[in-house]
Amino acid sequence: MTEPIIATQDIQLSLDGNAGPVDILRGISLEVKRGETLGLVGPSGSGKSSLLMVLGGLEQASGGRVSVLGRDLSAMNEDQLAQFRRDHMGVVFQSFHLIPTMTALENVAIPLELAGVTDAFERARAELEAVGLGARADHYPAQMSGGEQQRVALARASAPRPELLLADEPTGNLDGTTGEAIMELLMGLRDRHGATLVMVTHSPELAARCDRVVRLRDGRIDAEPQA
Repeated sequence: MTEPIIATQDIQLSLDGNAGPVDILRGISLEVKRGETLGLVGPSGSGKSSLLMVLGGLEQASGGRVSVLGRDLSAMNEDQLAQFRRDHMGVVFQSFHLIPTMTALENVAIPLELAGVTDAFERARAELEAVGLGARADHYPAQMSGGEQQRVALARASAPRPELLLADEPTGNLDGTTGEAIMELLMGLRDRHGATLVMVTHSPELAARCDRVVRLRDGRIDAEPQA
């Protein structure tokens, strides 16, 4: 039996609030198979984005165990986590997180350069072409629409050919038509590179495209209806 690409056991996450500790995740046990597309859904405040951040090593769990590609994330320090993400993960945020002083091409090339890829700019240009932005490679984020910025973010996440792609509300800041286009691109990148995709979404249409949907409520898994 193939080892899951993600395995969590009784994940807990508590964060300090004004009135004391707040329990965000309350015992999440979950497995994600290699090549699977998993949708995380649920009401606002249910813990979806926090769970995604824990899976990406961007937030340290307060308890439990997170294993990604057979590695225990809780055993890594910040530098090790950053290198692990660089080598194995792509992350797409709702708010794009592009570097405003860099062109689209430079934004996409950065993770490749950090990984020591010798043809970083050639590969970055190919990824921009793949998301329909070849002609915008020399433009800065402020010169682009929200949909174009999200396309750059998708190209940046997929350029290193990650085994695991994490997306937090990738269509949340976009209008319906643009969101549909981003959804098609996201699924296309997944298929082209064979990545496992875990995605937080409020969009029923996007959730319906996933192999499996996990619903969270109050920091716990509420149900896992089959897509």
